[in-house]
Amino acid sequence: MLKRLWALGPVLALAVAMTACGDGEAGSDTSVLVFAAASLTDAFTEVESAFEATNPGIGVQVNFAGSSSLREQILEGAPADVFASANEAIMVELVNAGEVSGEPLTFARNRMQIAVPAGNPGGVSRIEDFADGDLLIGLCAQGVPCGNLAREVLSNAGVEPSIDTNEPDVRALVTKIEEDELDAGLVYVSDVATAEDLVEGIDIPEQSNVVAEYPIAALAHAPNPKGASAFVDFLLSAEGQAILSAAGFGAA
Repeated sequence: MLKRLWALGPVLALAVAMTACGDGEAGSDTSVLVFAAASLTDAFTEVESAFEATNPGIGVQVNFAGSSSLREQILEGAPADVFASANEAIMVELVNAGEVSGEPLTFARNRMQIAVPAGNPGGVSRIEDFADGDLLIGLCAQGVPCGNLAREVLSNAGVEPSIDTNEPDVRALVTKIEEDELDAGLVYVSDVATAEDLVEGIDIPEQSNVVAEYPIAALAHAPNPKGASAFVDFLLSAEGQAILSAAGFGAA
């Protein structure tokens, strides 16, 4: 089974999801297709395995991408069962469009953190350093939750950043930091927690930082509504919450 659909374009994602096989055809009661924000990659890899272990016969497929990209895929008819967003406003848009079944539930929280390559070669120490034109600075693009939150943090701190790159999602940004292509970026606490020794985190003062709330919902046109409900319930269970906590997320 193709377990990762990794930020496919809407048409290709739809085609792959409908033809994926292995643990079960997409759209059957043996397969659950989850659209999840890129910042959930590490956590949901663990969630996927744990869910399948407690739900024999049900396979999970996960499409990771920026929440705004996933929203567009859903609006264009991608046959997803569940949507886990890093942004409440994006979920509200889908609710208003009639794409969500029931009430979205907050399943995790996150905060922003400065991320630097191991050893901190740029000597970054505070949020004000993001205004230094001699440093290579990266953010997520505007319109992507991590990009919007990063700009909110910088505005709160009164910093006009010197931005060298705007990445399509937080995983792309973290990868550039891991590979020492950037001196610093603004990512989620969970991204630093799961980057092991490749990235170091520098805390942002409380008065400047922001909290991201992650909502999840089964989708109105889910091919497998029972499987969607089971996945959401698992994520909100003690076991699901423990996995998220270990990955650096705050409690729902």
